[in-house]
Amino acid sequence: MVRPLPGINNDTRFFWTGGENNELLIFRCEDCQYYIHPPVRFCPKCESRNVEPSATSGKGVVTSFTINHKQWMPYLKVPYVVALVSIAEQEDVRLVSNIVHCDLDDVHIGMRVKVLFEQNEDLWVPLFEPDVTV
Repeated sequence: MVRPLPGINNDTRFFWTGGENNELLIFRCEDCQYYIHPPVRFCPKCESRNVEPSATSGKGVVTSFTINHKQWMPYLKVPYVVALVSIAEQEDVRLVSNIVHCDLDDVHIGMRVKVLFEQNEDLWVPLFEPDVTV
């Protein structure tokens, strides 16, 4: 799927390029181990500024989703799933992404998923697919 690409900066580059090494990278506080997303260089839990990208398992759970039927852009193939995925390491870290490689009717809240990456130019967009290893 061709998609609009995000603007990136020094605080987000790691998130959009980690997929080159098949890693879902999320900022993590080096002092209290709290994951932080969207990425900011400040830990809201302990107020540390000792925050660095950290590889996650790439696994998660669908906490909410919608099936989009409107073709917002001429090159987008519809329908597609837009989901809120909580990462396995910390439930309150949620990523907005697409669920792929399954029937739309099979997507459900509580569905276990794993990350895969779609390369677009020099960025790797994290998408999720059913985790059948569970």
